Amino acid sequence: MHLAEAIEELRLVDHHVHSVLPGQLGGAEFEQLCTESDSPAPLGTSQLDSQLGFAIRRWCGPALGAEPGLPAAQYLRHRNSGPAAATLLRAAGCDRLLVDTGFAAPGSASLADLGELSGAAVSEVIRLETVAEQVALTGPAAADFAARFADELWRRSASAAALKSIIAYRGGLDFDPARPAPQQVTMAAGRWLGEVASTGNARLTDPVLLRQLLWAGIDRGLPLQLHTGFGDPDQRLHRSDPALTSDFLALTRDSGTPVVLLHCYPYQRQAGYLAQAYPHVYFDVGLALHYTGARAAAIVAEALELAPFGKLLYSSDAYGLPELVYLGARLWRLAMTETLGGWVAAGQWTEADAIRVAAMIGRENAERLYQLPPDRRS
Repeated sequence: MHLAEAIEELRLVDHHVHSVLPGQLGGAEFEQLCTESDSPAPLGTSQLDSQLGFAIRRWCGPALGAEPGLPAAQYLRHRNSGPAAATLLRAAGCDRLLVDTGFAAPGSASLADLGELSGAAVSEVIRLETVAEQVALTGPAAADFAARFADELWRRSASAAALKSIIAYRGGLDFDPARPAPQQVTMAAGRWLGEVASTGNARLTDPVLLRQLLWAGIDRGLPLQLHTGFGDPDQRLHRSDPALTSDFLALTRDSGTPVVLLHCYPYQRQAGYLAQAYPHVYFDVGLALHYTGARAAAIVAEALELAPFGKLLYSSDAYGLPELVYLGARLWRLAMTETLGGWVAAGQWTEADAIRVAAMIGRENAERLYQLPPDRRS
């Protein structure tokens, strides 16, 4: 089997994704789901005039039986005329989806429904901050918060594949890496829980408690996913560079808990270095591929510069639009074929090695890391 055919037929494990909206979408809603911005496009412009918008029109139209490159309004009418979600999810070619349930658009498919729509097995990724905020709303005493959180985390994650932290959003990755002392946690919990009780707003931003959640996640032992790199304007990009986690990674390298750096763009080279330097570090360039569209191969090539090939994973990090699940997979396949195929054509790699590495990144590394069961649905 040749490389392009092997990559096309490879069944993927999407190790970080969100649920999607299964029904019809209006133009404004669809367009807003095509950007990380929290604002509509300026008057006279469109969010779809972007690498992502062009990639949707080029690749998702044919997957739905339409011509490539339909104008946006025609594409939207076509995708709303049939079962777009199921068609696109199944066309992505994923055997398993690991779903972050801490953030979903209102009206998104349940985990069970997502499995039915996609034909894939579905596993859950538990968000640390979401669990903590739910615990806080039950009104625990400050001195009991850490234990209550740990107990709830173990209960919630009993059948989960992984945990996730969004400390990059809430405080930045330049946090104090040390495990906080119990007295610090109790004092911080007292301040925060008092605010929650008085305002009803449980959003957690306290730096001591955010660190406590991370260390509780390390203690839990499941792979710990960290958002890094670009995202919506709620974060500051310069504080989401994965290289800022180096001290934390040094402290946790012997913990037995893998740390997975998500997304990483535009810091994929830093992430590749960290994956090489620390035995428990893995990473992906999910989210970046569909946003960079025709430039996705450049991102993949940079991710493959330093990283051990057994440390790089596939994800889409799709949110809301089933188009993004399909597009993440489609652009990954194209980017891997272009990048690895170029190295084969130049005589740098053998085709057999290229096929083997594609399978590692597309599914085998995730199966090993998350200890996924061997049974699969197609």
